[in-house]
Amino acid sequence: MTFLDLLDGAEYVAQQGNPEIAGLDYDSRRVKPGWCFVAMHGGSTDGNRYIDAALQAGAVAVVSDALPPRGDIPWAQVQHGRRALARLSANFYGRPAEKLLISGITGTNGKTTTTFLLSAMLRTAGRKSALVGTVEYRIEDEVFPAPHTTPEALELNQFFAQALDAGCTEAVMEVSSHGLQQQRVYGVPFDVAVFTNLTRDHLDYHETMEEYFSSKAILFQGCGTEPPRAAAINTEDDYGKRLIKLCSRRQEVSTYGIDSGDFHASNLDIQSKGSRFELVTPGGEIAIWTPLLGRVNVFNVIAAAAAAYARGVALSVIAEAAFHLDRVPGRFERVDVGQPFTVIVDYAHTDDALRNLTSVAREFLAQRGGSGRIITVFGCGGDRDRSKRPLMGGAAGGGSDFVILTSDNPRSENPLDIMNDALPGLQRSGTRYTLEPDRRKAIALAIHEAQPGDIVLIAGKGHEKVQVTSAGAASFDDIEEARNALLAAGYGTVSNAKPTDGSRGDKAAEAQPAKR
Repeated sequence: MTFLDLLDGAEYVAQQGNPEIAGLDYDSRRVKPGWCFVAMHGGSTDGNRYIDAALQAGAVAVVSDALPPRGDIPWAQVQHGRRALARLSANFYGRPAEKLLISGITGTNGKTTTTFLLSAMLRTAGRKSALVGTVEYRIEDEVFPAPHTTPEALELNQFFAQALDAGCTEAVMEVSSHGLQQQRVYGVPFDVAVFTNLTRDHLDYHETMEEYFSSKAILFQGCGTEPPRAAAINTEDDYGKRLIKLCSRRQEVSTYGIDSGDFHASNLDIQSKGSRFELVTPGGEIAIWTPLLGRVNVFNVIAAAAAAYARGVALSVIAEAAFHLDRVPGRFERVDVGQPFTVIVDYAHTDDALRNLTSVAREFLAQRGGSGRIITVFGCGGDRDRSKRPLMGGAAGGGSDFVILTSDNPRSENPLDIMNDALPGLQRSGTRYTLEPDRRKAIALAIHEAQPGDIVLIAGKGHEKVQVTSAGAASFDDIEEARNALLAAGYGTVSNAKPTDGSRGDKAAEAQPAKR
């Protein structure tokens, strides 16, 4: 591919030279001889500082969002670095996104579970599908690590090309507000877009809720492409109602909710082992059973169903996929070694997510009967929006009987300072609490505190496998830590401990109803 072929469609203002290009990258450390280096401004550094390093590594051309004319190398100056990266990446890999039917899910909460559900529905329908999300990237049954919810355009196009080579025809993506605003998905033609909800989060980056909402809305308006053909929007969310009005008249807009919308639930029965309801759709009704727990997961199932329906999946297939998906990593995930109380690990890291989490736990207790308590372990992330910390404290305290405030990825901040920010909201809730900055000790303390019939909620990390501090990232897995604490407390042995990898034990299997 020549340099001019690589630049096809890119918004460059000046250009010189036309060498053959063997590859491209935006990280000078990965550049190889014959490659093009894309230098762009990032959130923490400026790629233009590394042009000389890229040239020394063998780069034969440079694309820059700040490059002055240079006579000694082929170069192009572009208006927007990330948009250029997206266009160049798509060109180099044969525009793979245009050859896939892509569904994108955005919102504050529920993206991951909705993505897993929609992917399962497509796969159950016999579609070969790829998945891009917070927990993992996947091509059919092959799983890859997920360094970012929405990867940079280069990695995204590489992934899409790999998915095409594997025979995939569809892809399902979590699309973050950062990815949308930074235009990492520039030029990706989404066929279906889903909006779950919008609650306070990421204001350290977006600064205001309006800016946060505007970033989410990009998915529905198109990012360098036409708007998605179809949209599924939560009509029971205030921002969802606003988003509906912004959608193009040419789009097929479906609304969803539990009580209202084109897709909604009737005869809802939330149980301790799952939920049963009639899914009402424009194409008729069908009985749904989902082993995913709580009202919040009913929302997720309906959102995925609306998107799957827009992709032409039959209602019977939607119901079958919902029936079989019993676990999403780090989302209300049980840790069980035979102890007489329930231990749940969840990714909840906003005040709204904590309210949802404790609400599901309260529903769980009510369905089971008895007088169990909710014991919640949580912390707030460092180098993030400080204003949400007391809100998280209030949410954890308001939904729990006992709270252990601890550390959760403090990054460069002092963990005690972060905990002090969350403390006023927790104190106002009036709930009994204690402070333990060591997360491992906090989890062990919760296990020690628990009595038969209680529920221990370990919130914040979910699927994450590290604790990030000023010293760097250290291995830390809430699921493993909870399991180790249970075993240390004498509730099981290594030989008889039940699996924590999501496989169902006998009790869970018995809880499933007969297939329709």
